[in-house]
Amino acid sequence: MEKDTISYTELDFELIKVEVKEMEKLIKQLKVGFVGSSVIVDQLEVEIRNMTLLVEKLETLDKNNVLAIRRQILALKNKLKECEDSKVGNLPALPPPPAPGSCAHGGVVNISRPVIVQLNWRGFSYQYGAWGRDYSPQHPGKGLYWVAPLETDGRILQYYRIYNTLDDLLLYTNARENSIYYGQGGGAVVYKNNMYVNWYNTRSIAKVNLTTATVALTQTLPDAAYNNRFSYANVGWQDIDLAVDENGLWVTYATEASTGNMVISKLNDTTLEVLNTWHTKQYKPSVTNTFMVCGVLYATRTLNTRTEEIFYYYDTSTGKEGKLNIVMQKMKENLQSINYHPFEQKLFVYNDGYLLNYDLVFQQIPQ
Repeated sequence: MEKDTISYTELDFELIKVEVKEMEKLIKQLKVGFVGSSVIVDQLEVEIRNMTLLVEKLETLDKNNVLAIRRQILALKNKLKECEDSKVGNLPALPPPPAPGSCAHGGVVNISRPVIVQLNWRGFSYQYGAWGRDYSPQHPGKGLYWVAPLETDGRILQYYRIYNTLDDLLLYTNARENSIYYGQGGGAVVYKNNMYVNWYNTRSIAKVNLTTATVALTQTLPDAAYNNRFSYANVGWQDIDLAVDENGLWVTYATEASTGNMVISKLNDTTLEVLNTWHTKQYKPSVTNTFMVCGVLYATRTLNTRTEEIFYYYDTSTGKEGKLNIVMQKMKENLQSINYHPFEQKLFVYNDGYLLNYDLVFQQIPQ
């Protein structure tokens, strides 16, 4: 085509479309069998999708633009070949993850770069909130997605949306929008089709049934400080932070007796009664956020406006706590909430109004 002086025909464009279709087919195959983090494969998929849109407009472009498209296709093919080579190579780029929902690993040792899913559905002004995916051990891979921006005061949780699929969330379609009176702070989580939130102006936890959009139960969290007494650094009103992992429902908070140090409690998700409690030596207001994985609490802190660090852990199975140094990139300055999904083994992070995903990398246990 570059040497040809005659005008392009419809067949020429169809050939280009065929090439792009072949790349789309290959990227789907790669996603199924790729070992390690899928971030680079996801990025390639987006590039190929953008290429498809460009090809649809080719008929209206001049010769130079057509040639530029061809060069981009060649570059994408080379990238795909590199991915294919790393897939079949003897040494994968990252260790294979444990089975979804499994704790057969030695804990979190690294984290991927963030993937921006989208801006929250209420817009730029709603910088505080939480989001995630429902987890149920009975149906681990079929949970709905939820997004819960706080009001612009960064305190009240009133409206939230539920999406059956990730595609619905991305397209802002088929959403169920409900309201509760009132949740407080960005420490909400969803487990077994129930949303758990800190109830407004109290130390109580409320259980909201997502099917009926009604409050099924409220229960006081004994001795918990509330109303911004010991919230996280840079984030107000998150004194009571709920979490879900492979073992069930947890809550992280502080008390006057703990002098502001983090307290971890395991909750009965049916009655909200405290089953067990652990006291840490880490001051809660010096932490930007926390999440639970396999009974281990991980805490983050700010290094600068674009970088966080997972710097601390507490293992509830052994009572051991210690320091970590896992660098975590972010898109905006402040992290408002972090939720972990055991089946996907991803973090769902609310970052100044943007919804982010991170893949976790676990330490392999020798066979």
